Amino acid sequence: MPVIDPSLLANVPLFTGLEPLVLVDALAVARIRRVPAGGFYFRESDPATHLYVLTEGRLKITQLTPEGHQVIHMLLTGGQPFGGVAALGEGSYPITAEAVEDCVALSWDAHTMTGLMRKYPDIAINTARFLARRFHELQVQHRQLMTERVERRVARALLKLAKNAGREAPGGVEIDFPLSRQDLAEMTGTTLFTVSRLLSGWDERGLIKAERQRVTVLDPAALLAIAED
Repeated sequence: MPVIDPSLLANVPLFTGLEPLVLVDALAVARIRRVPAGGFYFRESDPATHLYVLTEGRLKITQLTPEGHQVIHMLLTGGQPFGGVAALGEGSYPITAEAVEDCVALSWDAHTMTGLMRKYPDIAINTARFLARRFHELQVQHRQLMTERVERRVARALLKLAKNAGREAPGGVEIDFPLSRQDLAEMTGTTLFTVSRLLSGWDERGLIKAERQRVTVLDPAALLAIAED
């Protein structure tokens, strides 16, 4: 296993506020799992066996609707946990975790996580808070998909991606993530045609710069006005 600085866990929601020696202990029982681009850490309905923390690469978290359509719930970057239901002994994963790029993640099996939570109750409290927050986010996202105009949903998605996976670029913030129009359509519960129309219009107005699998936010205030309209 490559040498990993325990401080990497300090900003992970499951381990925030814990003493350095606790982080060392948690890291000592972790395993490394590598998944190439296009591969899967797990698929929806697979047995929930491991909790993960992404250390390298990018992941997309998806779910199938009853009609069989894929919905992208979120895009994850380094330092973010996923598969948290395994820590609670749930039977199966409710979502799919697919590598957008070559990925590396720390993993703990359910038995190991249970042992850590018994030894360090703060890990159990952090895990419960993290899962409650993630569940709330999914509820909000579902409400937005059902009730909000598509322009608001797409603008909000771009702003969130710029915040979570953005880097400074000439004139704005580039979403440092391969992002196709189809990906954005799935994230916001709309069609490829609608997303293409919106991005082209916003590009012409100077709000964004839309390229193949790349979007740079040039005028976040204008996008925010659309998102909050």
